[in-house]
Amino acid sequence: MKLSPLALTLTLLPAGQLLADTFERDQALKLPDVLISANRQVEARNDSSAANTVFTRDDIDRLQPDSITDLLRRVPGVQVSQAGGRGSVPGVYIRGTQSAQSLVLVDGQRIGSSTSGDSNLQHLNIEQVERVEVLRGSRSVIYGSDAIGGVIQIFTRRGGEQGLQPRLHTALGSNQTWERSLGLAGGDERTRFNLGASLDESAGINRTHESYPSDGDHDEYRNKSFSLSVSHALSDDIEIGANALDNRGKSEFDNPFGRFDMNTFESVQQQPDNEFDVSSVSSYIDARINDLWQTRIEFGHSENREKTLDKLSDERSVFNTYRDSVNWQNDLALDERNSLLLGGDWYEDRINSSTAFDEDSRWNRAAYIQHRYRADSFSTELGLRHDDNQQFGSQNTWSGTFTLPLNPDNEVLFTYSEGFRAPTFNDLYYPDFSNPDLKPETSKSYELQWRSQLTESSRLETSLYRTDLEDAIIFGSNSRPENVASARINGFEATLKQELFDWQSNLGVAIIDPRDRDTGHTLARRARRTLSWDLDRQFDRLGLGASWQAVSSSYDDLNNQQPLGGYALLGLRSSWELNREVRLELKVDNLLDKGYSRALYSYQGSQYGYREEGRAWMFGVTWTPGI
Repeated sequence: MKLSPLALTLTLLPAGQLLADTFERDQALKLPDVLISANRQVEARNDSSAANTVFTRDDIDRLQPDSITDLLRRVPGVQVSQAGGRGSVPGVYIRGTQSAQSLVLVDGQRIGSSTSGDSNLQHLNIEQVERVEVLRGSRSVIYGSDAIGGVIQIFTRRGGEQGLQPRLHTALGSNQTWERSLGLAGGDERTRFNLGASLDESAGINRTHESYPSDGDHDEYRNKSFSLSVSHALSDDIEIGANALDNRGKSEFDNPFGRFDMNTFESVQQQPDNEFDVSSVSSYIDARINDLWQTRIEFGHSENREKTLDKLSDERSVFNTYRDSVNWQNDLALDERNSLLLGGDWYEDRINSSTAFDEDSRWNRAAYIQHRYRADSFSTELGLRHDDNQQFGSQNTWSGTFTLPLNPDNEVLFTYSEGFRAPTFNDLYYPDFSNPDLKPETSKSYELQWRSQLTESSRLETSLYRTDLEDAIIFGSNSRPENVASARINGFEATLKQELFDWQSNLGVAIIDPRDRDTGHTLARRARRTLSWDLDRQFDRLGLGASWQAVSSSYDDLNNQQPLGGYALLGLRSSWELNREVRLELKVDNLLDKGYSRALYSYQGSQYGYREEGRAWMFGVTWTPGI
């Protein structure tokens, strides 16, 4: 595949030279050949040491995913385990690590709950997203805690360069699903903005098979989303901006376990639903001090609020977490071969809960440095980070990469990286089920990458890696978390992108062996083999595409006594541009109506799989009138 003019320009820049010297950051978010998340700066994807996958807005429109989790299933080495269709809580396993061991960002801000560790990705509306970047492998030197398995960063939609660009999208589908969104983008040489709002509603499905009669209904889902982005260039060297994303609504769910009544010592039926609010606000100042020094300061605030209600009782539970953050990064181009990244960040977590925690706030402050050297025959990257946390004290992490170009079309990369995850508030302070003496989970990873431009229209990227986890947190026999577990994860990933006879093919495969080192058992809900294949072609105004996803069997429990069957899903999609303003879309997911489960539950001593949606269709219309 040919590099875009932007990516080609980047490869010719001296080491450390920033995109801001030639292009603006908002423009880069629309391009496939660049990467921002790896080092918090814009660089060519081919220059980054991180194994990565990028989805632009054009990719999202072409693939027509229902959600961000639907998009993530296409990433090699990433597995998504949900418990009952749209709106259900997903487990996202990057390279075999747990959900809480991977970091999720929205416009640079952490959005994960500091009580549960979940990021609630299922509630981030795909219509408000400009770009998704997925980094596979530890990036703790840059981001600190939680980035053991990798980093997922979502960027909200951005404005254009000239004039006003309104858009309206509506879609109808299976299970009484109705999607509506509208937006307005615009800009000029100095200012850009985007404003968007969405409302998604679905009658849903009955998420459980055998269960209490109260759980026999369909589980509805409703999500209202709002996004705003604005940037303004005060001068040729200084830019300011702000971004906001808010998702709120209600998700009904089944609870086959019931509620334990302490008075009768029996399990009581429930009909629960969850009211959620996931939001993020950030602002920044980006300045080029001189030809060698670029600085950027970001301020952020995120909230993750949940209220669980039961229609059959007066019970209410509230878990609200709040996070304020500041990051200051400096990028220095020392000379044509050497560059330096210097930064510091601070964030504070606070909780407001119906459950009384022993502690309800804590802060974390950190400093990091990374040096990059590029010679004619090799390049290196070496980084160090120091975190100081109010609860668990200090933590140092290292990373290093050696890149060896074999020829203009092939290179190999050797990487060593360390990572850690800080215990959550639930781990440390939840009444009667916590342990304030917990240490952070730690990891050491080793990776060998081979990247090859096989032909002008074919590119292959492979990774062979090993991750060792220590002090993993599990619940012990006393129902309290302990640092006792360790794990070893070996894996292989490959991505092949190819254009042949105007067909665009994206094939991703992954093989992993994730094991508990003490028992030898396979880690729960990690399939050993996954495959994802997307095939698309544009025939003038008609677009056709297909997706094939295959997942091998796995286990639902640590003891490997509860098997989950493998499955394969086929999807078809099409689009038709009636004219320059109107686009029609039609897709069918799970075309063969495959029954499958990604998680199990127990009911009256038997195991059942949570239902996932069968064959489902969606028809949509997008209108982008010219002004």
